[in-house]
Amino acid sequence: MLVEYDKIETPSSGQPQDIMQAILTLTKPFEPYDKVSVGFPGYVKGGVVHTAPNLGTAKWKGVQFSKLLVENLKRPVRLLNDADMQGLGIVSGKGLEIVITLGTGFGTAILIDGNLMPHFEIAHHPVSKDRTYDEYIGEHAREEVGDERWNKRMRKVIEILKTVFNYDRLYISGGNSRKLNFTLDENIIVASNRLGIRGGAKLWHKEDNYTVTSFHPEKSVGQIS
Repeated sequence: MLVEYDKIETPSSGQPQDIMQAILTLTKPFEPYDKVSVGFPGYVKGGVVHTAPNLGTAKWKGVQFSKLLVENLKRPVRLLNDADMQGLGIVSGKGLEIVITLGTGFGTAILIDGNLMPHFEIAHHPVSKDRTYDEYIGEHAREEVGDERWNKRMRKVIEILKTVFNYDRLYISGGNSRKLNFTLDENIIVASNRLGIRGGAKLWHKEDNYTVTSFHPEKSVGQIS
């Protein structure tokens, strides 16, 4: 780490232009820098946003966010789902590992020997008759049912993950990880949110299938490859 960890409030509008302005505000004190890694709370592919459940998919669907980032930041950018980036920063790189984030929603990343599997939107999968994981254990659900019932639901979710994936290790991060009140298995680790920053650095360690957007100063335009 070359500078201190910093954060700012997410703009309440959730609009792309407001989020972009927040990123500009956040990154200004970090200059000079050469590359940018961005974790986005939704499904992104080829630099384009397809879903943004907690910001508003209607506002974001089809937004070429990689291109927008490059044109504003004037640097090469790699864009990834935020839970996937968190996963890259946290895992040991050995075996089948899952990272879940407990916050506004339910983020997931699945890695085999440190390599990301294609992004799964497990948060949107039904976990009960009429509720997805987001609706079942997200922040709104916790506030609605209270911590005790929320913890019972978390026990159920962890059992499902254990049965379905037979993971070697499960990592739990996000603000609500601190609210877990039951004993976890030996291969379940509570991890810091800040380790996601390390995942951003790992995006540049090797060529991979991550989205790469190149900045060419002479053209002053982002090109998505």
